[in-house]
Amino acid sequence: MKRRDFLIQSGIFSASAIAAISSNAWIARSATSNSNPKRLIVIFLRGAVDGLSVVVPYSETAYYQARPKIAIPQPGKEGGVLDLDGRFGLHPALASLMPFWQDKSLAFVHASGSVDPTRSHFDAQFCMESGSGSSSVRRTDDGWMNRLLGVLSRHTPIQAVSVGATTPWILSGRMPVANLASGSNSSARLPLDPPQVRTAFDKLYSGNDALSQTYREGKMARQALMNDLDAEMKMANNGAPLPYGFAKDARQLAQLMMKDPRIELGFMALGGWDTHVKQGNSKGQLAQDLQKLGDGLAVLVKNLGAVYPNTVIMVMSEFGRTVEENGNGGTDHGHGNVMWILGGVRGGKVYGEWPGLSTSQLYQKRDLAITTDFRDIISTVLERHLYINDAKLAQVLPSYTPTQKVTLI
Repeated sequence: MKRRDFLIQSGIFSASAIAAISSNAWIARSATSNSNPKRLIVIFLRGAVDGLSVVVPYSETAYYQARPKIAIPQPGKEGGVLDLDGRFGLHPALASLMPFWQDKSLAFVHASGSVDPTRSHFDAQFCMESGSGSSSVRRTDDGWMNRLLGVLSRHTPIQAVSVGATTPWILSGRMPVANLASGSNSSARLPLDPPQVRTAFDKLYSGNDALSQTYREGKMARQALMNDLDAEMKMANNGAPLPYGFAKDARQLAQLMMKDPRIELGFMALGGWDTHVKQGNSKGQLAQDLQKLGDGLAVLVKNLGAVYPNTVIMVMSEFGRTVEENGNGGTDHGHGNVMWILGGVRGGKVYGEWPGLSTSQLYQKRDLAITTDFRDIISTVLERHLYINDAKLAQVLPSYTPTQKVTLI
């Protein structure tokens, strides 16, 4: 096995990081002097979550006509939505998010998404992760968060952290990215951890060649993360068990970002949102998953602490679901969706032009139409939260032409 492949399989660094360091001779520097920089966390819901069940247009008769079995009842009724603004309501399983709506640090942008017509999960996820907005465009070699890292870079080994075993497309590219394994694997031992193995590899990679630099940077990145994790574990609530699944991962990422100002970008992905069968309404599979998501987001906010006001959390999914329920008690691949924005935003509002759900207003007479391009939302966050100027924005979203400004920041 080649030394390069061993480093990747051992988990010391990702292939994209090795390529970046090999070609750019990237050198780690000390942490930024800014003790509380602006942060961005993106959470991708893979499988296309049903935005019409997340933020319910309960004032629309057409919604209830299209969904006789799976519609969420109006406010005040059993299992009813949590009223947001007199027109829209939040799924009751997301009750843990209502305090953020009330303190105006939570907002939604409805009828948003990629205008590309694809109904393929793979192609639609590529559209949003590459930032191209089109599945017909030649696939890029990187994702928009990696390009963002390039224009933000303070040259630290853990400036961007991805939770999961592999680097997602959104963070793939020339800039190195640190990976934090999900769940109980986050602090698992690597093949390089035994002292005798580590000493041997330290000697083997002690030179000035690009691969030796890669090894040392990867080792530095992992050690920084492990140090922070060890400190976090010691501060657990009097030995109480940590939350499982998403909540546990969210808590670890938040604690890392709170303790280490070098971590400015975070990414997490959750699957299981492809609800073709037995979706349910106020109860059921979707409701169970939404409760886990909502509770995990609440954990994320709580553990960000003082970092939260300087953070924007974006929750996105590749497309929405059909307005009409199918014969299996579920929904099929749709078009328009809803994006969730938490943190340092002008919350307490559902943004976006609402197109309506009557047949004549639907996209291809079946789906929620898109009135806000997802890149309009991203660009607003980059410009007004991370202070990215127009020239740098063009590097992050090179094929994007602004259509509107969403004043959520």
